[in-house]
Amino acid sequence: STRSIWRVNSSTSRYRRLLSTKNDPVKKVAKEKEAPKGWWSSAEFWGGLGAVAGWGMSGSAIYDSLKSGPEIISMNMTSVLIVYSSLFTRWAIVVSPPNYALAACHATNVAAQLNQLRRALEYKLENGMRDEVEKYVATAAAGIAGGAACVLAAPKVRTKLMAANLGILTSIAAADAGPFTVHFWAPMSKWLISGASFLDFNRPTDKISVSQYSALTLTGLFFSRYALLVVPLNPLLCAVNVALFGSSAWHLGRKINADYIQEKK
Repeated sequence: STRSIWRVNSSTSRYRRLLSTKNDPVKKVAKEKEAPKGWWSSAEFWGGLGAVAGWGMSGSAIYDSLKSGPEIISMNMTSVLIVYSSLFTRWAIVVSPPNYALAACHATNVAAQLNQLRRALEYKLENGMRDEVEKYVATAAAGIAGGAACVLAAPKVRTKLMAANLGILTSIAAADAGPFTVHFWAPMSKWLISGASFLDFNRPTDKISVSQYSALTLTGLFFSRYALLVVPLNPLLCAVNVALFGSSAWHLGRKINADYIQEKK
C-alpha cells in the first residue's frame, strides 16, 4: 500500500542520513568537538588556573608594596613583568577562547609593578644611587621608543612580506603565531622573566619574595598545559612556561630552604 511504501522510504532516508553522518569525516570531527571535555583537555579549566596564578602575582606585588621594604625589589624583574603583563593583557583578549579574567589580572599587575618600580627608584635616589637611576631611565626610554617604532611599522612590513612571495619568509610573516603577532611576543616576554631569574641565579635569599616566586612557579606550571589547548596552538608558550616553572621553583626552593629549613637547624 501507499502507506507501507512511505514508511519504507522514510526508514531508508533516516538510515542513509545516519550512514552519511557516520562516514563523513567533517561531520564526525564536528560531532567529536561537541563531546564534553574532561579537565585535562579543557582550555577553560587551565586558563582559569592560569588566571588565579596571575592574580597571585598581582597580589604579591600589592602585598610586597604594603609589607616589604623597597630594598628587596629587583628592578630587572619588575621591568620585565611590566612588559610581560602588558603583552599578556592583549594576548588573553585575542586568543580563542578569550580569557578576560586573565586579561584583568595582567592589567592589574601592570599597575602594581609600576608602583613597585616607583618605590625602587625612589629608594635608590634617597640612598645616593642617582647614577644607577639615570642609567636605568635612559635604557628604559630607548627600549620604549624602539618597541613603539616596531609596533607602528609591523603591519606594513608584514603586508609587504606576505605579498612578496619570498617562500619561508612569507610563510613566517603569515603565520597565526608568527613574529608579527602577540601570540609570538607574549611567550618571548616570558623568556625574559626566565632570563631575569637565571641572571639572578645566586640572588641573596633575603631579597627573594616568597609570594612573587610562588605565583611565577604556579604560572609556569599551569600555562605549560594551557598553551597546548588554545587557538592558535602555541608550543613556544609551552616551552617558555616549562623554563619559567624551573627557574622560579629554583629560587622559591632556595628561599624556603634558607628561611624555614636551615634556620630551624
